[in-house]
Amino acid sequence: MLRLRQICLVAPELNKSVAHLESVLGLKTCFHDPGVERFGLKNALLPIGTNFIEIVAPFQDGTTAERYLQRRNGPGGYMVIMQCDDVERRKQRMKDLGVRLVTVIENEPHHAIQMHPKDTGGAIMETGLDKRGSDPASPWTPAGDDWKNFVATEIVSSLTAAELQSDDPEKLASRWSEVLEVPLQQKDKIYSLQLENASLRFTQNKDGRGEGLRALDIAVNDRNELIRRARIIGCDIDESSVHINGIYFNLLS
Repeated sequence: MLRLRQICLVAPELNKSVAHLESVLGLKTCFHDPGVERFGLKNALLPIGTNFIEIVAPFQDGTTAERYLQRRNGPGGYMVIMQCDDVERRKQRMKDLGVRLVTVIENEPHHAIQMHPKDTGGAIMETGLDKRGSDPASPWTPAGDDWKNFVATEIVSSLTAAELQSDDPEKLASRWSEVLEVPLQQKDKIYSLQLENASLRFTQNKDGRGEGLRALDIAVNDRNELIRRARIIGCDIDESSVHINGIYFNLLS
C-alpha cells in the first residue's frame, strides 16, 4: 500500500500562508506539531478530505527550509509525504539503492523515513505509517488526534495529484518509480506514477524556478466562491488554477 497522505509547503512566514489557504480554499487548521521545532521550523496542518496540506516556516537561521526558499526564490512545494505499511522494508530498500536518509522518525505510533533529495530529485520524499490504522480515515500522528473534526469540504473536497517539474521529467519520474516501486506511466509526453489515491505527475520545467513541486490538483465543490475569495487577497488566477504560496492549485470539478 502506498497512498499520498500529506503535501508540505514551505513559506517565509507561517501565519500569512496559513491564512491564505484557509480563506481561499476554506480549509481549517487542525494541528501545530511541536516536534518540528527541532528542525528550526514552525508548522500548521490543514486537512483536505483525508489528506493534508502542511506549511512549514523557518524561525532559525541556517535551516534546510531556509536554504530551499533561497534556492527556489520564494515559497513553494517542499515535501511529498506518503503513507505505507512497510517502513522497515523500504528503509532496507533505500540502503540497497544507495539512497541516504535525512531523517528516521520513530515517534510511537508514527514511524517514517525521509529520503535525501539529492538522491531522489524533485522534493523531499517521505514514506511512513501510523500503527493505529492504515485506511484513509485512520489516525495520522503528524495531524493530531482529532483532525477529522476540522475537515471542511464546502469549497474543496480532496487532493488528487501532485506535479513535479524538471528539466528532465523522464529521468526524475524514472527515479521516483524506482525508489517507490510504482510503475512508470506515460501519456501525451507526461510521465506519472499512480498511487492508491492520487497520482504524481512529472512535467517539463514551466516557471523557471528549477526542479521541484510545482502544482497540486484539487477537487472543487464551489469554484465561483473559491475564485471570489482568491481575488479578494490578490492571488494570480487563470481559467483552471489559482496561485497560493508559490504553488499552482489546479481546480478540478
